[in-house]
Amino acid sequence: MSDHLRQIASDLSRDLDLDQPMVQVTYLDAPPAGVAEHPGGVPSVCTFFAEGQKKAFYAALPAHEACEIGAFVMGAAPEGELGTRLMATVGMMQKEGYLRPGDEGKIPRNSTAPKYVAYGPLGSLPMPPTNVLFFARPKSAMLAMETVDGPVPMNGRPMCAVVPTLNQGAGVAVSMGCIGSRVFTQMADDRMLVGIRGDHLDTFHAAVGKIARANKLVGAEDQRRRSESKRPFVP
Repeated sequence: MSDHLRQIASDLSRDLDLDQPMVQVTYLDAPPAGVAEHPGGVPSVCTFFAEGQKKAFYAALPAHEACEIGAFVMGAAPEGELGTRLMATVGMMQKEGYLRPGDEGKIPRNSTAPKYVAYGPLGSLPMPPTNVLFFARPKSAMLAMETVDGPVPMNGRPMCAVVPTLNQGAGVAVSMGCIGSRVFTQMADDRMLVGIRGDHLDTFHAAVGKIARANKLVGAEDQRRRSESKRPFVP
């Protein structure tokens, strides 16, 4: 399993021209054997996405709850202290005009929260992924979207909502990110987050290889037409 996933990661990194590792996210009912527990103390759920590029670890659901929006998206019940913080944050965002009244009810979220979540570079964990995420430049996201026969779900705030979007059935989903995710993960201005549902990964892998080759051929033809055009290029 791990060798297969590492090969997929290598192929996709090449075909999508990625310069950051793909991240495996796996939902679990129990702590995974042989995987270190994260020490905690992260300010957001998306911080786990960024740290998962570097090494494998797992975290229990409560370790995600410093981020009340992210915990809500994961499916945590908005009750008690978590619920109080969530309402305060949503209220502040609405007051400042960041959210419109009712926007919070439109955010995709899991119907059931996982007990534990494992993160790590794709192929570094001893179990298959629930989802695979990668921080991408627009061209890489373009290629990922072109593998899909139909519209691809896209979201902005919050970035972590890309995960329940996949869990609810999308094979590929894209998030433009949100200001929180850009602060917490230090995501560059020219990046967005692309997600692949775990059970769609093999299909996606095969499709990316074909679409990458097709883009090279079409791109070469377009370059030929551009070079032969008599109309001068005016920037």
